[in-house]
Amino acid sequence: MSRSTNLLYLHGFLSSPQSHKAQLTQEYCLRTGCVDRVLVPTLHWGPAAAIAQLHSIMVAESGNNVILIGSSLGGYYATTLAQHYGVPAALVNPAVGPFERWQEYLGNHKNFYSNTIHTVTRTHIEELQNLDIALLTNPENFLLLVGQGDETLDYRNAVRKFAEASQIVHTGGSHSYENYAADLPAVFSFLLSRIP
Repeated sequence: MSRSTNLLYLHGFLSSPQSHKAQLTQEYCLRTGCVDRVLVPTLHWGPAAAIAQLHSIMVAESGNNVILIGSSLGGYYATTLAQHYGVPAALVNPAVGPFERWQEYLGNHKNFYSNTIHTVTRTHIEELQNLDIALLTNPENFLLLVGQGDETLDYRNAVRKFAEASQIVHTGGSHSYENYAADLPAVFSFLLSRIP
């Protein structure tokens, strides 16, 4: 029996499966038939809970090929999963060392899509720190996509972190990464080329 190739898309903090990039990804996959299934879970706002949720999905998908796309904080989680399971990942304006900045986010925040209130605590900062990947053992499995105009995250941190990975770096832009639709063919070409 042949293995399916399934995509796991990970949205960012205070985002959801209804985000613009998540929708563009699903539309592209439907139009091109490039993967068998697209999974876009609603991620828990707590890092430990989110990564436990994602490990459960990866275990359930163990009989299939899995490729990852992660945006912002979802890119941080995708890095953890790609390193742990040895699968390819495309990271869109990913968070690098987010625990260093989450002191600023302590307290309540409203989800952009559901209006649900998420409360960030010091425990969440520790949970993020526990997920940090200091050294990439398979940098060839990563494709970094960043815009130099990202107003939320310093793109240079990602460029340094993924220096040995493939990179697409755009001048200008914003944290929303306006080049996403145009870059999707290159993203899937990369991800699918890394499947054994």
